[in-house]
Amino acid sequence: MKNNFAAVGRLLESSKRLLFITGAGVSAESKIPTFRGATAAFADGMTEDGMPFEEVLSGTTFRANPTLAWKYLFKLEQSIRGKTPNAAHRVMAALQSPRRHVCVATQNIDGLHQQAGSRVVLELHGNIRRVICTRCQYSDYRETFEGMPPLPRCPRCDAMARPDVVLYEESLPVLVLESFVREQERGFDVVFSVGTTSLFPYVSQPIWSAARRGVPVVEINPERTVISSLANYRFAGPAGETLQQLMREMGT
Repeated sequence: MKNNFAAVGRLLESSKRLLFITGAGVSAESKIPTFRGATAAFADGMTEDGMPFEEVLSGTTFRANPTLAWKYLFKLEQSIRGKTPNAAHRVMAALQSPRRHVCVATQNIDGLHQQAGSRVVLELHGNIRRVICTRCQYSDYRETFEGMPPLPRCPRCDAMARPDVVLYEESLPVLVLESFVREQERGFDVVFSVGTTSLFPYVSQPIWSAARRGVPVVEINPERTVISSLANYRFAGPAGETLQQLMREMGT
């Protein structure tokens, strides 16, 4: 393991383009629960309203019963409120330099990568603090949902507002996906998978593609995942602790 840290440290030192694909495991180190935990789903997967959390937080439910959907969207925001970036977020931001481009493609909706200072963040599932109008698309960034009415309205056209997040049954944001494709076309020197199970194709595909081209793949995850066999280097420790050690190997 010690040699792995040194080898990846050397890769980081010489790299000019890095990709970090991050998931719930990174946010968990800032004490942010998963969707299931934040929406108070019970052991059987049902919410207190007798519906699966996937159904409560779906596009269909939002359109048919926005009051119910917003109840759980407020719970999600409350689970994030006051949370701050952890060591993993800070290391990814610190790796940026005039000679090193760092792209973060995250499935997390908490905005902590930007708060830590990362400049190129592709939010694959959106950002819960960005509230957007369902009619005119006017958007507003909210530090907190505290004090918002149960059914927020657009200040411009009075249509229903919603967080700019990808609900279940909805498609990923087209512009974000296009940016992700452009970043991949430019190529990366090292690809990191951090705190994610990589179950979604849009998360695993860039890793498969990198592996086919001979680009080093690094996985940081306590559990083995569907892409573990592709990783040239695999670390089972916490993301923050592992990334800090890798920075030390760089002499930074």
